[in-house]
Amino acid sequence: MAEFGDLTNQEVISRYRLDKDGIMFLTELLREDLQPKTLKKNAITPLQKVKIALRYFASGEIQLNDGDIHGISQPSVSRCISQVIHSLSRPHIVQRYIKFPKTQQELQDFEREFYGTASFPNVFGVIDGTHVQLQAPTQNEEVYVNRMNYHSINTQVVFDPNDRIIDMVARWPGSVHDSRILRESGVWGLMEGGAGHFPPGDHYLLGDSGYPCKRWLLTPYLNPQPGSQSQYNRAHKSTRAKVERGIGQLKRRWGVLHSEIKMNPEKVCKLIICCGVLHNLCKSRNIPMPLDILHNGQIQPQTIVQSGPQDGLRYRDYVAATYF
Repeated sequence: MAEFGDLTNQEVISRYRLDKDGIMFLTELLREDLQPKTLKKNAITPLQKVKIALRYFASGEIQLNDGDIHGISQPSVSRCISQVIHSLSRPHIVQRYIKFPKTQQELQDFEREFYGTASFPNVFGVIDGTHVQLQAPTQNEEVYVNRMNYHSINTQVVFDPNDRIIDMVARWPGSVHDSRILRESGVWGLMEGGAGHFPPGDHYLLGDSGYPCKRWLLTPYLNPQPGSQSQYNRAHKSTRAKVERGIGQLKRRWGVLHSEIKMNPEKVCKLIICCGVLHNLCKSRNIPMPLDILHNGQIQPQTIVQSGPQDGLRYRDYVAATYF
């Protein structure tokens, strides 16, 4: 493709994280929003805007675009990135690529694949929170300081067995605890029966001990007894490791999530969602991780806090005794 010069497909993936066909697909997806409003001869094309934004998402450095997209000023680069963030985070795009399972067949497929990991039954997703750093906001600065003492957006992510994101909440300051984010999320409303429709039956998310133990959200025992509880914990740990793997892939692919993002909090939240959409787009198109980042990146362990109603704790005992 002439649009990519002499770059090989692997070199394109290394720079933009999408391959040539993926970039052209994304450009067509966003073309209506990104089309120049004027007919100027030197107007920036939708393809250029997409490449500029992807370069930023991949690296976290706006300055890198100066060498890649010649003749475009720094303010123009920033405007291109803002336009792509706005377009890619629109609800109809997000709902197309990040979606919860809605049928018994989807649930059964997910549960069968998760079961193959460590024989934990009826698991359709794994959940965790991850912090994305941002520069100190000018308003309500203190609420963005997390327990690691830096400013962040605390982002809730749910992954399926194939490392795809099936739910993502990116709107809470870093000081807000994972359990509160869950209680205020659509996942809580859906699983508690208060919003929408979810297929009946025993279907579980797995989370760490920072979450409340529920009939639909199973957490590990803090002090497991020998036998079924210890076996349950081992299977839980092995299965839930997929959420760490998924977050690792997300942040390694989109390096901007590893850096201090110099945007206001609202825009950072949209940027995080964009990276989630692009993560799933890469998965759906079987675009591999760049070879130079396959083995980089570490995930911060979560603080363990015991919480949860007795109903969830009793149900966890039932699952451990029945299946382990």
